[in-house]
Amino acid sequence: MAAEALLNYVGGQWESPSAESIPVENPATGDVIAKAPMSGAKDVGKAVAAASEAWQKWRRVPPGDRIQPLFKLKALMDAQVKDLARIITDECGKTLVEAEAEVKRAIENVEVAAGIPSLMQGSNLEDIASGIDELMIRQPVGVVGVITPFNFPGMVPMWFLPYAIACGNTVVIKPSEKTPITMGRIAQLFAEAGLPAGVLNVVHGGKDAVDAMLDHPEVRAISFVGSTPVARYIYQRAAANGKRAQAQGGAKNPVVVLPDADMEMTTRIVADSAFGCAGQRCLASSVVITVDDAGKTFTPLIADAAASRKVGYGADSGVDMGPVITAESRTRIEGLIAAGVKAGATPLVDGRNQPVKGFEQGHFVSPTVLGNVDPTSELAKTEVFGPVLSVMHVNTVDEAIDVVNKSAYGNMACLFTSSGAAARQFRYEARAGNIGINVGVAAPMAYFPFSGWKESFFGDLHAQGRDAIDFYTEKKIVVERWPSTWSRKF
Repeated sequence: MAAEALLNYVGGQWESPSAESIPVENPATGDVIAKAPMSGAKDVGKAVAAASEAWQKWRRVPPGDRIQPLFKLKALMDAQVKDLARIITDECGKTLVEAEAEVKRAIENVEVAAGIPSLMQGSNLEDIASGIDELMIRQPVGVVGVITPFNFPGMVPMWFLPYAIACGNTVVIKPSEKTPITMGRIAQLFAEAGLPAGVLNVVHGGKDAVDAMLDHPEVRAISFVGSTPVARYIYQRAAANGKRAQAQGGAKNPVVVLPDADMEMTTRIVADSAFGCAGQRCLASSVVITVDDAGKTFTPLIADAAASRKVGYGADSGVDMGPVITAESRTRIEGLIAAGVKAGATPLVDGRNQPVKGFEQGHFVSPTVLGNVDPTSELAKTEVFGPVLSVMHVNTVDEAIDVVNKSAYGNMACLFTSSGAAARQFRYEARAGNIGINVGVAAPMAYFPFSGWKESFFGDLHAQGRDAIDFYTEKKIVVERWPSTWSRKF
């Protein structure tokens, strides 16, 4: 079957830009399933022009009317969870169970954004002085640029799109060129839901398209998720051009295990966190810090859990973990494993060079557990973004928290314990934006912001929840007086 030639979606029309295309692979089979155009500045400019024109009308639509397409979109997505999940599995590599869960989290954001008539309300105070009233109202910022990663092609766009649109903005989104198919389908669903032409525009491409978006004077705000070096670049260039920006970066998420934790349960939870989605998520557990005697029990248990995980094509029954996204990613991950072993780590479970029968062209790295990892080593500091778990040991909770806080990243930190006192100390002292207590993936629900500290986030307003409302609106202060006579007395 011929690979689908993907199109940009601009001003309510599907069109092919005059640009070269690159192949989009199914990472489990290596088959080319689509071709994505590498749009340039001209294509981005056309999309921004369409969004800018649409904004003149969309911003005047009452909030109660703006959310009507979201209600319809939710119904459409609810009815097509399995179809959307299959697209994600084929272009991203996840298991169908993981992909379905992703779609449901995407829908959750649509549901929350439908509360905009309440969430977007301002405030007022009468008689700040005699006969003078003051109001704070929220207005949309205008055209918003959204740049999303490969690992959650269905969910991450929904951290931004429903909120931006419901607040009265229009959007130009550039999905990852590695997983662009899902966003095309979402755009179709938005159109079916009755979203007016030009409110949502999709432009496929790479760095040229990103730079054009960052530099375009009519793009007022930028939302991004990706690696830390790119997040820093996005934030700095957007800010230099006078745009507001939120840029979610990478992570090196530590999990601390105390001796009083339920070890069987902890192992299952940590294994799901570390190896779920092939470790390709910004909230994957990548470091385990065992405290005191915890390592004696936990380490062999997690090694057994890793070794027993079934790896294969995510659409096949019984598969626990799919491939990583590309051959380049596999090479990079295996290189980091090798560097860790060379630096003294013990390969308790080595996932390198383990092809899956029938899928020899797939990009598979099996679950890997490295023991005795030095907290100061490069492996301990580097985001692997693959199914690799590093285990290290300390003697006290204070030492564990110190290791957590010395990390350059601050996306998530988790603690497993039965001690309330230890849990409170950890959540109080650990320097990370998302904290888990006996939770392996501390992913905030849509009505909370997706936090992130240190080099895991650049900006001050995060995705989701009320932070999204603040980010996609500007506050306007109105001071009113209706005098029948004028005096200079206040």
